[in-house]
Amino acid sequence: MQNTRLNRLVNVINAQLGRWLLNPWRRISLLIISLLLGFALALAISSVAGQKANIDVTVALMVSILVEGVNWLAYSSPNRLRQSFWVENLNALKMGVSYGLFLLALMLGS
Repeated sequence: MQNTRLNRLVNVINAQLGRWLLNPWRRISLLIISLLLGFALALAISSVAGQKANIDVTVALMVSILVEGVNWLAYSSPNRLRQSFWVENLNALKMGVSYGLFLLALMLGS
């Protein structure tokens, strides 16, 4: 890849973000935010799918495929990729969505 100004800018921003995320409190706080965002996303998914009753099966299939894709990425990949911040963040988002949908199913009694 050519060393353009845009490429250097992206590399510098990526390096600064990596140094910023070395602090464990910042990393954990962003993971908790991702978990809560996944929970809110689960509420949005269930309310949208509940309004249009004809897309329930389609939404359930898409959520299942996304959850299994994130599981495959997070748990079957090499250790270095598994510890990547983006993979951890995506896994926390997936856990929030799964927990939110499970909790809504228990609340509705279905």
